[in-house]
Amino acid sequence: MTQNASEFSIFGLGLILLIASLVAIVSRRLKMPYSVGLVVAGIALALLPTTIDLPLSRDLIFNIFLPPLVFEAALQLEWKAFRRELPLTGLLAFLGVLIAAVLVAAGMHFAAGWSWIGAALFGALIAATDPVSVIAAFREMSVERRLSMIVESESLLNDGAAAVAFALLLAIVAGQSMAPGAIAASLAWTVVGGVAMGLAVAGALLLIAGRTDDHLVEITLTTIAAYGSFLLAEHFHMSGVLATLSAGLLVGNFGMTRSIAETSHEHMIAFWEYAAFLANSIIFILIGGHEAHQHLERVAQIAAIAIVLVLVARAISVYLLSSAFIPTSLRIDARYQHVLVWGGLRGALALALALALPESIVERDAIVAVAFAVVAFSIFVQGLTMPWLIRKLGLTSASAGMSESPKH
Repeated sequence: MTQNASEFSIFGLGLILLIASLVAIVSRRLKMPYSVGLVVAGIALALLPTTIDLPLSRDLIFNIFLPPLVFEAALQLEWKAFRRELPLTGLLAFLGVLIAAVLVAAGMHFAAGWSWIGAALFGALIAATDPVSVIAAFREMSVERRLSMIVESESLLNDGAAAVAFALLLAIVAGQSMAPGAIAASLAWTVVGGVAMGLAVAGALLLIAGRTDDHLVEITLTTIAAYGSFLLAEHFHMSGVLATLSAGLLVGNFGMTRSIAETSHEHMIAFWEYAAFLANSIIFILIGGHEAHQHLERVAQIAAIAIVLVLVARAISVYLLSSAFIPTSLRIDARYQHVLVWGGLRGALALALALALPESIVERDAIVAVAFAVVAFSIFVQGLTMPWLIRKLGLTSASAGMSESPKH
């Protein structure tokens, strides 16, 4: 019985990869978001007489798929540009998530009748834009460099804020008292500890990588850096995403010039792009498969309320916080703000947190179903209209023309 299940899983995985390849070809020819095609394929697979039993769980998303996606994105982030935008992206990621979470929680409590704790947990898990969804979407569009940097950086950073808020709320559910000092200490441990863990793990592995010019060994060491930093940080209740983000930034901006052999650069980038392609493909097909089995009609009214609340809360947080930078050099073009609002996609991260909710939460089943509905709206409506919006606002790299300086 176990052997058959194992063989079936391997067959299912192979089928998913074949379908992902075909979807990639078709999506590029139709010029539609790749993630949308994958979710549609996942729904179609789920409706076949023989289903593919690949479970979508928090551990699968966090421990297997998220590290390579975050690491690959961070590997190609330019540190100078990232550091320059950090006051902006940091404020959007942390205070923005807090504002959005509070607004969504209050709305779900008063409009949907959920308990405060259920509404707060939903607000926390749905407030952060998902790096998996955002990066997948923006990589397929030739958007202006600064816009891409802001959106990708914020989506990578704001997971830390959502994760600590979610963890604090779960601690309250478990009966722990959280004084202001304890909350501040937990936030510092999650954020600062995650960054420190990523730098420590990647730094140690770069010292080893500097002693070889074998690209296979160097790629292996960066794989350890990606997963090792994430898993160690999560083990010590730090932010795994911030740890892997820090590790990727260190490898991409320091390691590539000091430790990784120049002859290995092309191999390194190609490997991580392929790893991200695999992770993205499997995640979105699994999301589609699980969307097909959700009885969304049972929560249609509450889901509609949640979708409106999520969009309004995102708009308030982005426009409000962006106004603080009007008199500075980090001022955000109004068009960028519109993209930040509509491009704040939700995806695997929200589902992973929803699936991690304890059974003791009264609204757990409703939260999971509504989270799937919000993600479905995000992928199909926001995802499908994002290319049109980018072109309408004239924010493609081609439209920027000579206004952008060449990348050195």
